[in-house]
Amino acid sequence: MSYTHRFLRLKLPTLKYRRLRDDIIEAFKITHDMYDPDASLRLAYHSDSITRGNKYKLSNHIFHYDLRKYYFSARIVNIWNSVPNHVVDVNTVNLFKTRLDKFWANQDVKYDFTAELTGTDQCMKYVIQSFVLGRVI
Repeated sequence: MSYTHRFLRLKLPTLKYRRLRDDIIEAFKITHDMYDPDASLRLAYHSDSITRGNKYKLSNHIFHYDLRKYYFSARIVNIWNSVPNHVVDVNTVNLFKTRLDKFWANQDVKYDFTAELTGTDQCMKYVIQSFVLGRVI
């Protein structure tokens, strides 16, 4: 039995999926001021966004060196911006987790560690893959 089939049979999400999910949950907590503002990470918001995504859209930065590309604040932007407003615009973390799980229910990455998270910007595909696999480039 293959590794992916074992995950499916046991209904266990992959480590890659759990890391992505936990990153997005942390981004939710930061954007909704659930941490002390003096001690938490400050994320740059995209102020003039009226298109797809959510009302807490984050700004994408361009980095010239690989060092900053893999920071939390850089790797979550495209994934966070792809989550729709009805998932993000809630008051509690548990409600956000429930809606995120429903939104990502049909993602291949949940049970197949070789798959990619769909519905995000494709230029971040390599960054996400490198982070999840623990590669330093």
